[in-house]
Amino acid sequence: MDKIALGGGCHWCTEAIFQSVLGVKQVEQGYVASVDDNQTFSEAVIVYFEPQQISAKVLIEIHLHTHQSTSNHSMRHKYRSAIYTFSEIQEAEAEEILSTLQSDFDSPLVTQVLSFSAFKLSREQIQNYYYDNPRKPFCKTFINPKLKILLEKFSIYTLQHRLAFLQDEN
Repeated sequence: MDKIALGGGCHWCTEAIFQSVLGVKQVEQGYVASVDDNQTFSEAVIVYFEPQQISAKVLIEIHLHTHQSTSNHSMRHKYRSAIYTFSEIQEAEAEEILSTLQSDFDSPLVTQVLSFSAFKLSREQIQNYYYDNPRKPFCKTFINPKLKILLEKFSIYTLQHRLAFLQDEN
């Protein structure tokens, strides 16, 4: 099993997306810090995955398409758009993947590749937020649209049974 940390939007959203992906074995929701200018904690998840089932490239591609990866909005300190890496090899791979995927977007990506430094797990009451509360207004308004993107663009990588109810809402 391998791991990568991803941040970009609300960690409830990011957690729900990666909990719905084949090959992902565990998602830890919380706050990640890097080093230097990025040493403050920002909402993110750690994704544990089986590289034989899903590649880091696909995970990063999903990540870029399911949050505002080209928007340098005013909340980036809380929702840093980042790929946090655990080794120099993973960092180089992430940089190359990011460079390759830039052509999928009309605007420049603001997503950074950063070294993972520290993690604080979210409190238990908000972990697994979406799948414990799929009918809450926040989930319907903010998470469902991202899960629909996941279904539309990456359906071969999704756990269809987890997302079946989205199709019933249309």
